Amino acid sequence: MLKFLSRVRFEFNALDPRTACCMEFLAQCNAARHKELNPGCQVVVKRRTDDHPPQITITYVNGTEEVVDATSTTAQALRERVIEKGQMLSTEQMFREAGERWPVVIPEEELHMTFPGTKREADEIPIKIRALISG
Repeated sequence: MLKFLSRVRFEFNALDPRTACCMEFLAQCNAARHKELNPGCQVVVKRRTDDHPPQITITYVNGTEEVVDATSTTAQALRERVIEKGQMLSTEQMFREAGERWPVVIPEEELHMTFPGTKREADEIPIKIRALISG
């Protein structure tokens, strides 16, 4: 997960009961296996003393930054979001290294084309109806 990140900043009041996501995601970021994948990823913790809601600021390797309200999400959902965005970054990097344009634009007419070995959903409807009638 950390291999896609350059910095993760946690801001929370340790006495605030809403810090569960921050604490769990912080533990995941500090895990040895994640640190080994990307030792250059900075993990910064700012302890607050006010009523500001817990917040996590994620900076990806391409420089984009995402501020997350940690009271409205779970650490698991946040982890999945980071992995999904990281996979997109990885795909983008592969295309750029191959000299291809990004994002890939598929012409509208190609989206509706059928290809050998594939069936359109409309072709399958009579088969489903026959199965219902006979069975």
